[in-house]
Formats: sequence, structure tokens, C-alpha cells
Amino acid sequence: MQLHLNSYGIYLHVKDQMFEIKVPAQDGRAEIKKQVAAKKIRSLWLSPHTAVSAAAVALALKHNIDMVFLEHNGRPLGRVWHSKLGSTPRIRKCQLEASLDARGADFIKKWLCIKTDNQMNFVRSMGRHRKVLRPYLEETAGKIADLTAKIDTLPARNINEIAEQLRGLEGTAGRLYFGALARVIPEQYAFRGRSFRPTVDAFNAFLNYAYGVLYSHTERALILAGLDPYVGFLHRDDYNHRSMVYDFIEPFRIYADVPIFRLFTAKKVRQDHYECFENSVGLTKEGKVLCVEALNRHLEDEKMRYRGRNRTRADIMQAEAYDTAGTLIGREKAIEPNTEII
Repeated sequence: MQLHLNSYGIYLHVKDQMFEIKVPAQDGRAEIKKQVAAKKIRSLWLSPHTAVSAAAVALALKHNIDMVFLEHNGRPLGRVWHSKLGSTPRIRKCQLEASLDARGADFIKKWLCIKTDNQMNFVRSMGRHRKVLRPYLEETAGKIADLTAKIDTLPARNINEIAEQLRGLEGTAGRLYFGALARVIPEQYAFRGRSFRPTVDAFNAFLNYAYGVLYSHTERALILAGLDPYVGFLHRDDYNHRSMVYDFIEPFRIYADVPIFRLFTAKKVRQDHYECFENSVGLTKEGKVLCVEALNRHLEDEKMRYRGRNRTRADIMQAEAYDTAGTLIGREKAIEPNTEII
């Protein structure tokens, strides 16, 4: 399981070789204590207002549990890993070489094509039960499909030759995609399009938080596959910038889009799930719980057909990371992710 600790004042420590979670008393109630066996946990997610003991960190390391420290927006601030990762210098050397030649461009084109193909399929699927909007949604899906074809046919000896064109085509597809979502999401949520800084509405607040959690899943998959999260192909190589995480997440953003979209179209998001500040909107504690639970169900519980087997989406992300590493060192050809997301 994933253990996501989000409540204010939670303390994680060890008792009888098990994780014990202490939740402070509220409204005169007694302190809540819960014990969880380490062997049942795959990852621990700690929000800024939680605390953890050194013994808990040591127990997590002993059992190869990924311990992630989150920022307020859900993005990973840092993580504690055991010292026996499966990475090899060969994979990372090949990754660096690929960033400078046609292989990097080919990876980016493939990932962006999968991303826009997912967007096209999702927009088209929204028209199945929305007769009035169906012509508009079909037209929008067709435009995104045309952009996918343009991305796929761009020739390049390295990513620098087509980087600006890729960003332009991807950006156009994104505007069409989120424009379609804006037509479907109930008017009461006032979603008009993507925003990040500042976040101007509840849908963007939920989506940004979900992306933040998905970034952590992506970084974990890359590290376990032996890839360097900082050596990307398209995103900039700034100081402390996880360029490969931002590259590799692209075909999997739909894994966050779908559960958040469903929360809003089902009108499960209430006003107490988010709060408005002077220039932005953020999630409350209850909103973060709603967001993370929906995302985790989609990633960890629901399964889809992949290479002849039923696999969770989290497992698919990991398999694709391993395939990418294998392709870089010439071990095997990567198989594209399944784009059937409904």
C-alpha cells in the first residue's frame, strides 16, 4: 500500500518493529494510534506538517520503502532511498549520449504522440454521452489527431532542431484539449483553461496537486529503472531541475487527468475541499484527501490490459521506465504504453 500522511501534527515512529502513526487529539477526543507492518507498505508520503522519527526512516530503508517528503502543492521535495539501487553507470552514460543525438528526439516524439493521442481519445470519449457537444468534441479530437501526426513526422538529428516546433504543437494540442474539458466540466466550477501560477480555480488546484503526486511516482519509476531523473531530452537542464521526470511523465499525465475530471463531472468536489486566497486557489486538508484517494484508486487499484496481462497503471509506468532503460543500452525495443484510458 501507499501510506499518505497529510493531517496536521501526525507523528510516524516505530513500535514493536512496526510503523505506528499517532494522530493528535482533537475536540477532546483521545489520541489515535494505528500500527502498520512494514512489509505491507510500498511507499510513505509525508506532507510538510507531519513528523517522522529516525527509527521510522531506518525501518523504511531496511524494507526498501520509498519515503517521499512533499511540498504543500503535492510535488516531491525530496525522498529517502536505500543504498542498493539497481541503476548502472552504463544506463546513465547512454542516457546522456541519447540526449545529444537522434535517440533523444525519437523518445520525445514518441512520448508526446502518446500524450496527444491520449488527449484525443479522451475528448472523443466525452462525446459518447453528450449528444449536444458531440460535433464540437469530434472536431476537437480531429484537430488534436492532426497535431499528433505533425509531431510524429518531424525529422531531426537531435532534439534542438525541433524543440521549439514540438513545444508549439504540444501547446496547441493542450489548449484544444483543456478547452474541450472546460466545455464539459460543470459551470459551477468556473474552469476556463489551464493555470499554474497562480492557480485560478478549483479544477486547476486539484489537477496541479495530482500532477505533483504523479511527478513523485514518475521519479520513483525512473530511479528504479536506473535512469537519471535530471538528464532529460526536451526540458531544460537547470540547476536541480528533474528534466527527465518532466519528459517521461508526458504520456502518463492522462492518469491524473481522468480521475480529477471524474470528480468534477460527478460533482463530488465541494466548496470545503478548496480555499480561495487573494490571487490563487488551494486545496484544504479534505480536498487533498479526496484528490489523493481518487488518484491512488486510478493508479494502484484499477487495472487495464497491458501486454496480454491485467496491470495497474503504476505498474505500467514502471514497466515503461524499464523498457526505456533497456532501449538505451540496446537490450530491447520499448513497447508503447496502452492508450486505452477509459
